[in-house]
Amino acid sequence: MAESYLNDLKQELPCAAYLNGEYGAKNLYAGVPVIIGKNGVEKVLEIEISEDEKKQFNNSIKSVEELFQAAAKIDPSLNN
Repeated sequence: MAESYLNDLKQELPCAAYLNGEYGAKNLYAGVPVIIGKNGVEKVLEIEISEDEKKQFNNSIKSVEELFQAAAKIDPSLNN
């Protein structure tokens, strides 16, 4: 990742990236394929995934959201 960032290689790599609607997820970070260049994550790549993979991904997203909600109960400033 660092090499792609430092040398603007624009490599496709798996990375935890902020999603804003990609894969049907919004306002959270998840591991997805991205392009990394001199600006960091330059693009989230949406690849076709099977229905089973979509279900598994959505289960993962649900777990991330539940974990964030639990953390926000401990530290309400996370909701800002």
